[in-house]
Amino acid sequence: MRVAQHIRHKLEGIPLGQPFTSKELIGLGEESNIRKVLERLVKEEEIIRVTRGIYVRPKISRYVGRVPPSLEAVLETISTSTGEVFQVHGAEAVRQLGLSTQVPVKPLFLTNGRSRILSIGNIEVKLRKVSQRKLILAGTLAGIAVSALWYLTKEEISLKTIERIEQVLPAEEFEKLTAVKASLPSWVTLLITNYQQQMKNKNTNEKPSNKLF
Repeated sequence: MRVAQHIRHKLEGIPLGQPFTSKELIGLGEESNIRKVLERLVKEEEIIRVTRGIYVRPKISRYVGRVPPSLEAVLETISTSTGEVFQVHGAEAVRQLGLSTQVPVKPLFLTNGRSRILSIGNIEVKLRKVSQRKLILAGTLAGIAVSALWYLTKEEISLKTIERIEQVLPAEEFEKLTAVKASLPSWVTLLITNYQQQMKNKNTNEKPSNKLF
């Protein structure tokens, strides 16, 4: 069986719309031959090249034609393949937490990989390399809060901001956030500490007393 046939048979087992990497085809032939087959399949529009090393057999809609994979699926495929970490940009994180109603114009994600642009259908997604400190708890709700707190300026953050985040996050996620407060900007660390102390004092004052007098 030729390399092309091996590859086609392999791709038939991958669901339509699910991204796959060229690494998944290792062992079906020489690397140079695999690359040539993939290039030909892209040219024949049997698969779409999403970004370097990542492809998809697109779903076909009678209304819009080829349907690109979801952004989430593409990022998950990259992460699984390379170990790269992704986090929503601060502007989107602020919106998700209800701290702003402004919707970012273009999708932007933070990563520990190289900065680049992904073309998914007609959408361009920017990936921006940042320090590991800004990616702490990536992939969790607490991580979204981390991204938001790095994005907001000193003038935009107050105790009310921390209170709003606690209201939005599940209790265990807010605990995760407070556990990494030392890796956030110093003024954010101080605000979270002050907020925790404020809540502690409030809870202490609200405890019923057993004293008769």
